[in-house]
Order: sequence, then structure tokens, then C-alpha cells
Amino acid sequence: IDPATIAKCIEKAGIGFMFAQTHHAAMKHVAPVRGDLGIKTVFNMLGPLSNPALVKRQLLGVFADSWVEPFAEVLRNLGSTSAWVVHGSDGMDEITTTGPTAVAELKDGKIRVFEVTPEDAGLRRASIDELKGGDPAENAAAIRRLFDGEPGAYRDIVLLNTAAALIISGKASSLKEGVDTAARIVDSGAARETLAKLVAASNGKSDG
Repeated sequence: IDPATIAKCIEKAGIGFMFAQTHHAAMKHVAPVRGDLGIKTVFNMLGPLSNPALVKRQLLGVFADSWVEPFAEVLRNLGSTSAWVVHGSDGMDEITTTGPTAVAELKDGKIRVFEVTPEDAGLRRASIDELKGGDPAENAAAIRRLFDGEPGAYRDIVLLNTAAALIISGKASSLKEGVDTAARIVDSGAARETLAKLVAASNGKSDG
């Protein structure tokens, strides 16, 4: 998506997706080499840090729990004011609902390392099989069902990660409060409405 379309998405839907390989001058040249190598390199670490939007608050996933604190230190040095760097015990580079997640929190210039679990937010643990996706069409359908209020593992992991984002943005003081807020937003239809606006702004079509 070109910059003008992203700007339109942010204006109309309040959200926009910026692909680093397209919008970051350095990463667009690195991406082909990184793909050809087929192994983890320093670029697996640089990629998540090369946010072309230069945001000050973010939820960032990394590929190993040993990197949550170093990444938080890098974000602090880059000028971030509030951030969570996370790694799920199942290998996910996001907050997982299958078990504990390692977190390094950057807040007020200080870094704190701790673990969170789905139970902290009042959610049940899921199995990794419950979280597996499918092809793009199947995944899109699952997202729409989630935004229609369908309960299940997909909903829970979305609510949990949204809760963390709300904490980072100062809109929630705990994961439980964040999950409750996120659930109300989904159940009100506001999330589905935002998705429809995003689709319309990005390609001019939406089936709502």
C-alpha cells in the first residue's frame, strides 16, 4: 500500500499498516537477502525495530525470551516512552494464551521484567491447535466472526494483546481491565465498523 493510501486509512479508520520492506529505506534493500539466507540473522532483530512511523508507544514481539529486556533497552535509547516487549512460552512473538509470556515493560524511563498469563486477565488457557490459522480467506473469515462476537481462542488472544496495548497507551491499568474494555468494544460492533472502514479506505470496497 502506498503512503497516500495509508494516510487515507488512518484518516478514515484510525489505523494503517506500514510494511517495513516498502516504507523503510534500509529494510527494502535488506529483505531480498534476508529471504535468500533462510536463517535467523541480525535482521530478525532489526526488523521489529525499524518502524517507519517512529512511534513512541508500542507492543513489540521478539523471537526469544532472552531478548525482551535488551529490546526494551534499545527502545528506551530510541526515544520510546511506553512499551512492552514480549515473547510467549510457546514461541509466539506476541502475548500467548497457551501459557506464560515474558514481558519487559518500559515505563517512565525504567524497565521491569515479569511474566503474564491468560489467567491474569481472567481468560482460559488455549491449546496451540486452537490458535492455528488457515489460508488468507479462512483467516479473514475468522476475523470477521471474531468481530461479530464469536467466543473462542481467537477472541481471547486478540483481547489479551489488545489489553496490553491499552495499558501501554494509558487506557487501562491492568490486563483484566484492558480485556474488559476490549471485549466491550468488540461486542458493541465498533471493531467490525473500523474493519469495514479500513477495507473501504484501502481498496474502495467493503462487504461490511
